[in-house]
Amino acid sequence: MYLKNSIRFVALILFQVLVLNSLNFGGYAYPAFYIYFILLLPFETAGWVMLLSSFFLGLSIDFFTNSLGMNAAASVFMAFSRSGVLNLLRSKREYELVAAPGIMDLGIKWFLTYAFMLILLHHTILLSLEVFSFAGFFQTILRIFLSSVATLVLAVVAQVLFYKPEKT
Repeated sequence: MYLKNSIRFVALILFQVLVLNSLNFGGYAYPAFYIYFILLLPFETAGWVMLLSSFFLGLSIDFFTNSLGMNAAASVFMAFSRSGVLNLLRSKREYELVAAPGIMDLGIKWFLTYAFMLILLHHTILLSLEVFSFAGFFQTILRIFLSSVATLVLAVVAQVLFYKPEKT
């Protein structure tokens, strides 16, 4: 489990930095696919482990993009919000049979709701910190929405292509 998550951590950082950061979607969409790591952390992950790994995930992206901690802040906020989103979606008893969130185990509707809520929170913090002004408010809202949708599409594609249910 730790090896798999460590490999995913490094692979997502490399994919984000080497591929996604090179793409230009007209300045409106920033797919932050690296947060897929946080989305897929097992349900039983300790809070401090989740926050610490999310901080280092965001800090790694900040290092390569020279963004002064904005990705780290948004990633930690997303990880902090994850338990609240999980509590909002279902009771803890329904997660006992599944090791980690995924389409194959919990269904497409559940995964889309879960992922979109967390991705939207992440992008709201990230892009608000980037702009740090009310100038261009509606443009920022549009960027948050388009970036969230782009990231969600990548997450669903990754789920369909790579996700295999955990053996319990």
